[in-house]
Amino acid sequence: MDRGTERETPPGRGAGDDVVLEHTAAGRVPLAVILVDRAGLVSHWSRGARRLFGVTKEEAIGQTAVDLLPVSGALPDDEDTGSQGVFAHYDGLGPDLESSLDGRLSYPAAGRARLTVPERDRVDVLWWAYPLVGPGQERLLVLAADAGGLRRDLHGTDGAFERIAPGFALHTDFPGADELARRLPEILPSMSVGESARIVGQVLELGYPVLEFSQNEQVPVTPDWGVARRTERRARRERAALAAAEGLPLPDDAADEGEDLEYVAVRERLEFLNEVSGRIGTSLDLAQTIIEVSKAVVPKFTDVAGTYLREQVVAGEGFPDGVPDTTTMWHRVALEHTDEPGRWDDVVPVGEAMPFPAHTPFFQCMTSGDPVLVPRISEQMGHMIASQFEKRDIRPLITGRSMLVVPLKARNVVLGFMILLRHPERVEFNDMDRVTGAELAARAGLVLDNARMYTYQESVAETLQDSMLPHIPPRMAGCDIATRYLPGTLLGRVGGDWFDSVKLPGARTALVVGDVMGHGLNSAAMMGQLRTAVQTMAAMDLPPAQLLRNLDDLAQRLGDSYLATCLYVVYDPIAGELHLANAGHIPPVIVHARDGRSELLDLPTGAPIGVGGVPFEAIRVRVEPGDRLVMCTDGLVEVRGEDIGVGLATLSESAAHPAASMDDACDTIIRSLNTRGGRKDDVALLMARLNGIEPDDVAEWRLTLDPAEAGRARAAVGEQLHEWGLARLACTTGLLAGELVTNAVRHSRGRGITLRLVRGDTLLCEVDDDDPTLPSLLAAGPDAEFGRGLHVVGVLAREWGASRTTTGKTVWFELTLPRR
Repeated sequence: MDRGTERETPPGRGAGDDVVLEHTAAGRVPLAVILVDRAGLVSHWSRGARRLFGVTKEEAIGQTAVDLLPVSGALPDDEDTGSQGVFAHYDGLGPDLESSLDGRLSYPAAGRARLTVPERDRVDVLWWAYPLVGPGQERLLVLAADAGGLRRDLHGTDGAFERIAPGFALHTDFPGADELARRLPEILPSMSVGESARIVGQVLELGYPVLEFSQNEQVPVTPDWGVARRTERRARRERAALAAAEGLPLPDDAADEGEDLEYVAVRERLEFLNEVSGRIGTSLDLAQTIIEVSKAVVPKFTDVAGTYLREQVVAGEGFPDGVPDTTTMWHRVALEHTDEPGRWDDVVPVGEAMPFPAHTPFFQCMTSGDPVLVPRISEQMGHMIASQFEKRDIRPLITGRSMLVVPLKARNVVLGFMILLRHPERVEFNDMDRVTGAELAARAGLVLDNARMYTYQESVAETLQDSMLPHIPPRMAGCDIATRYLPGTLLGRVGGDWFDSVKLPGARTALVVGDVMGHGLNSAAMMGQLRTAVQTMAAMDLPPAQLLRNLDDLAQRLGDSYLATCLYVVYDPIAGELHLANAGHIPPVIVHARDGRSELLDLPTGAPIGVGGVPFEAIRVRVEPGDRLVMCTDGLVEVRGEDIGVGLATLSESAAHPAASMDDACDTIIRSLNTRGGRKDDVALLMARLNGIEPDDVAEWRLTLDPAEAGRARAAVGEQLHEWGLARLACTTGLLAGELVTNAVRHSRGRGITLRLVRGDTLLCEVDDDDPTLPSLLAAGPDAEFGRGLHVVGVLAREWGASRTTTGKTVWFELTLPRR
């Protein structure tokens, strides 16, 4: 490195004032240090800035940066400096300073500009602008130097410099300087890791900014100020002159003679990074993001790109803990290449998981978090890498190629890494490629982490939603039920759609379909709360309209952040009737068994749950045995840009299609509506075949409050079961019915008792009385007079329970029918 000797800041000098750089032919070079906040206002203005621009700190702080640094254009041709060293020619502005100040550039930029300065006419300025990341209000760091003064100081210096790079000091006189200096490699991401570390060490020791000159290194921080090699410039001019003399078209490189070679290289890399940034992260789907990242670099930057992710990331688990080690499993999730098809597939298939030994460059990259550059993979290294692939020889694929391994990091944790390989005939990866690859990996790591976090949240939401969706038995009293649930197809696919069925007294069944508006974890949690509330209120046998009224009140108490639609239906198989109430939901479809005709029920729509203060209405609809009821959420019938009536018509048509089973009927509906395209929302579908219960399968008795009625109940039950051909159940059923009647006689308030037997898929026995107090199991000791009855019911019955009714309560039990 050909660099001058720097002096320490003299005592009493303000830090951040000047750059004290003594070159063999140079004196002191002022360096202005300016900070611009996120509002575009100047938040720091150093003494060097005051000297360079003629504005005091008091005048500058809080002013719009663009107003203080007005770019007025390029140098006119008559101001070409001729042959004065590195300032021989001015080739253009480069990235616009004003764009940086306005926040339109998100990457480091540099250039030369002519600024109008009070009392100094126009000043030729070299500038560097670095976007700041992380916490704090500062958005942009601008460093500037007087090009004219630097030209005078360096007049007579031999050689052309490829780069002039500013370093930034630790002890500058504005808040947050310490943190900025510690993050110099992030603030100057276009510099190589080694170069950044060297400059950091220098400025920490000296305590003030420095301005460096280099003839030997090229890093993408050089401003476009006319520093191309004179030999290349001369060669371009000679080609242009020769073409003009012979009447030939002007060569491309001669036509672009005014464009600095190094700036072209930097610009191409910035354009490549911007292009990659635009191609990755188009969705939050982890698998799609991985493919986008891999395809973005092949073949423009590399010929082979293999992407590896940690096991926890692939599994959709939480953030991986700890530093990777030799036991960490890495999954190969993508492989893109320009070789002939299939050449890599058998040797390094996608989906394989493997650890990496400590002696490999991959282990070095994932543990240090820094890129690893291997200019050429030697035969020895190729053998070392291939040794971990059992029964597969990977050496022909990698030996002789240039390799760059870049980490995929987020929040300083390595999520994975990319292995980039170039063909032997292609130019090797160099330090600039390493910097470009590191920046590429940083952007890709951020996108992957966003997708990972989204995938993790979706996994949690899906688990929560799956746990809340009920496992409905296929057969209830007097009806068969089939259900389907489909998650959404786009972002936020987890939603609040649900369905449910609740066993009610009198062999009735409550059928529910609901939809919490919105998507994500909160909607799924809200759905769980509403579903639990519906189950609780249904068990109280509330009428449909009253249940929705209470549900609306509950939603109001939970908060006004969510709305939900709900369709609540009570099916009475004995009466052959549906009792329905609707809260803003799409209507159900009835498919008539008699003629196969489908009908969209016309019922009061009602307002969604959560609106508050709106009455709900209920209607009753007669149904025949074999009719089918179809209930669904709007995600099945609604498509963006299409009238919902089209979807409802398709629903009615597909529901009427003949099917061999309930499951086949559901699948027919899903196929008909889900293939139209454009569906984004989740879908809940519930279909019930309303078989009904014949009057001959129901027996009912009215009993008085006489304790002797328990014996009458046992006799009546036994006689009925003999008539139904269920004599084997007579003894057990009579015993349990007698226990329930005895409890009812003891607790009834005088309105009588009803005993009912229903023969269906099971034998159901119910006892109604007018006492709303639900029975509970008691600890019955040897000498206890009460409490044994329900223990007997619990032991002998297949299932039993109790629920409140509008007039009291119902206690019931079921027995399994004997096989015929």
